[in-house]
Amino acid sequence: MDRREFVIALEKLGININDNQLEQLDIYYKLLVEKNKVMNLTAITDEKEVYLKHFYDSLTITNVLDLNKVTNLCDIGTGAGFPGLVLKILFPNLEVTLVDSLKKRLNFLEKVINKLELTGVTLVHERAEEFAKENRNSYDVVTARAVAPINILVEYCIPLIKPNKYFVAMKGNISQEINLLDRSINIIGAKKINIFEFLLPKENSKRTLILLTKGKETSTKYPRKNSEIKHNPL
Repeated sequence: MDRREFVIALEKLGININDNQLEQLDIYYKLLVEKNKVMNLTAITDEKEVYLKHFYDSLTITNVLDLNKVTNLCDIGTGAGFPGLVLKILFPNLEVTLVDSLKKRLNFLEKVINKLELTGVTLVHERAEEFAKENRNSYDVVTARAVAPINILVEYCIPLIKPNKYFVAMKGNISQEINLLDRSINIIGAKKINIFEFLLPKENSKRTLILLTKGKETSTKYPRKNSEIKHNPL
């Protein structure tokens, strides 16, 4: 997906990107590729592939949520900033928290944030389960992309959202996880709003957005001593 195709694809999502935002994404891409020479941030470095599989894919969350109406967002297991930092660039109204267990990844994100002169971004170096314990009912939207099985994501992410707000799990094909999803939301008291399946443009690989919410505060326990949320470089 070249930049022209990227802009057209975003228009179909209802997103109008301006020249400054395009320039910010270009800088982000160049910093990503440069850092990736010495650190494994992503297996995808070709520019067209990054625009499709990282930048565009991050923004497909707008298929299920209007981010113009969201105040704050937390991205669990953010890795190289997908989707959280991409969402911040395109939706500057968002107060964004990026959580990751590896300090080196956060150091990279700090460099990008400073270079792009972004404000309203908080970087948190912490395991997902510890962060979840300390920040219940704090966010309008919590996201997680390609970081863990759905039952683990539900356990750690649902407590973070405010009552009647949203958790979006960004997945590929979830056919093998659907039973895990149903069991986990029943245990934690979450509610399934939407499972939106679509094909990524050009390559036609399957993507799934799982939109969940909760009512009152949950009583989730955290039995795991070590986080099972691990960012896998894509």
